[in-house]
Amino acid sequence: MSRKIKLLWNFSGPESEGTAKHHEFHIREFLEKHNFNHLTTGAEQSGVFWSTYLIVDEKDMIFFRDALRPHKGVIIEE
Repeated sequence: MSRKIKLLWNFSGPESEGTAKHHEFHIREFLEKHNFNHLTTGAEQSGVFWSTYLIVDEKDMIFFRDALRPHKGVIIEE
């Protein structure tokens, strides 16, 4: 079983919630274009900022990292 990586884009400021949700929309467009509709995305609040996230298999992480340029990635347990 492959490990999962959560790619994150962080946004701060008074419009950060809207920015994170809008960024998720564009990530979903990218996934549809490349036939990755099954992947999980979302926007969530973490303390004083909002994040957009995309969960990918570790084996696919380099493709998504290079194409979408996330701010960071973390290994998650499922």
